[in-house]
Amino acid sequence: MAIEVLAHPSSGLHGGFLASRARFAERPALDVAGRVLTYAELFDLAASLAAVIAPDTTPSAPFVGICASRSVTTYAGILGTLMAGRAVVPLNPAFPADRVRGLIQEAGVELIVLDHQSASAFEHVLEGIDRTLTCIVPDAATASELGSRAPSHRIVDASQRRGAAPGVFDYRVDADAYAYLFFTSGSTGKPKGVGVLHRNAEAFVRMSIERYRECGVDEQDRFSQFYELSFDSSMFDLYVCWAFGGCLCCPSAAEWINPNKYIVEKQLTVMDIVPSMGHSMNRKGAWRPGRFPRLKLCRFGGEALSAELCSTLAAAAPNAVVENVYGPTECTVDACYYRWDRSHSMDECEHGMVPIGYAGSHVVIRIVNDARDEVGVDSEGELLISGPQVTPGYWHDPEKTREAFITLPGRSGIHYRTGDLVRRPRTDRPIVFLGRFDHQIKIAGVRIELGEVEMALREAGETDLVVAVGWPLTSSGAAGIVAFLADAKVSTDVVFERLRKKLPNVMVPREIRMVEALPTNPNGKVDRKALVAQLKAAPALNGAAPGSSRPAGT
Repeated sequence: MAIEVLAHPSSGLHGGFLASRARFAERPALDVAGRVLTYAELFDLAASLAAVIAPDTTPSAPFVGICASRSVTTYAGILGTLMAGRAVVPLNPAFPADRVRGLIQEAGVELIVLDHQSASAFEHVLEGIDRTLTCIVPDAATASELGSRAPSHRIVDASQRRGAAPGVFDYRVDADAYAYLFFTSGSTGKPKGVGVLHRNAEAFVRMSIERYRECGVDEQDRFSQFYELSFDSSMFDLYVCWAFGGCLCCPSAAEWINPNKYIVEKQLTVMDIVPSMGHSMNRKGAWRPGRFPRLKLCRFGGEALSAELCSTLAAAAPNAVVENVYGPTECTVDACYYRWDRSHSMDECEHGMVPIGYAGSHVVIRIVNDARDEVGVDSEGELLISGPQVTPGYWHDPEKTREAFITLPGRSGIHYRTGDLVRRPRTDRPIVFLGRFDHQIKIAGVRIELGEVEMALREAGETDLVVAVGWPLTSSGAAGIVAFLADAKVSTDVVFERLRKKLPNVMVPREIRMVEALPTNPNGKVDRKALVAQLKAAPALNGAAPGSSRPAGT
């Protein structure tokens, strides 16, 4: 396709991809579904979709839904949306139809990109939408099939435009325009929309390039794409990879059955995962020392990281920089970093957990008390974040935005309240994550940090896979605590005995449930809501059920 690019934009999340297309046109950009596309080939497909998307969207409806699995259409659709000056709303095709439909309605999406796999089931989503949506599909056969099942909606065959040169196309965007709209779980059960501007995302990509160029990351590298695209951490996989000129490697469902084998066979050099995924990958000691000599950079994020898992991966990838990264969606992926050092990191861990480290470049952090005054050294408080990566707030929710995005007296800029409890360190020490404020409960008037209970459980059960929840719930908090442990090395009786020596009676769980595995959500994080649902289904033990126990005397 002959397309003239007016200018490689100085702003825009897709600017890194366009620059790499100019520099590395014949290098691989994408390895997915048995196909390897060069930067030139992926650009051509994205440009074709941009030519379809641009005239089909309006400023009043800037968001384009991408409801697709791991396919060429998925990544071309994402890039094509950005190149058309529109914003991406990732829609997980594995989600229930009601949830996908709700996100479409909430975002005001009028145009959706589908691939073959997602189009076959999308009629169930369209059934409940009473306005006409435009669905872009890969070919005529898919368009005909979906059109016959959803006649009230407009189905566009993207292949009709493939190969047609739209002439001069300007891919520059306003830095203050939306690039993405992510939906995260809300405490009320309704997803919260977090809109990421191009300037927010650009700042994140620049910070990543600065940080990892010194690790030797360049256009020769092969990045993992293990995250779901509806999870904001996937932005590292896509846009940092393409800004470097690397190849994005996306496993199929069959390949994902054995991700360790995939790492070796695809010769990955950069990997980004959540700790829960790491525990699953390391089952039965699969991360043996020296297994991944090609890995150059390994990142953990999204959850608290244990020192044991981190050191195990460091040994399995002896030539890699291993980092724990921390950052909420509201602050665009990363805010703090902790780089594992085999010589002294164990001494900096607390209760077996890796620190969240130090603020990234251009990120400003403050640790404050309830009065929003900064706490002293070695004192605990809430972590606030400010800087160019802080997003504008919650989509269509000004009340929650006012609560979470605040100004501080005498300080410039907006500060995001993370809701995370941390300790303010000495100048030369890393920040330690202590728990979530929304994981605080009250039992008989006593305020309890469930994170502290979980720290004790890890030591007592000799496992990293622990969760503590307040249960049963009461009008003033909770009547007690129920703990879930997976892969525990000792019996529940031993766990209770150790906990009673370490915790006050009010903090000792009234019940421990041993489970084969902790449930995870689509992003790979431990799903606390699923555990609460288990408690609702089986709220109490009658005697000692298999795999569960109560402390003696209860």
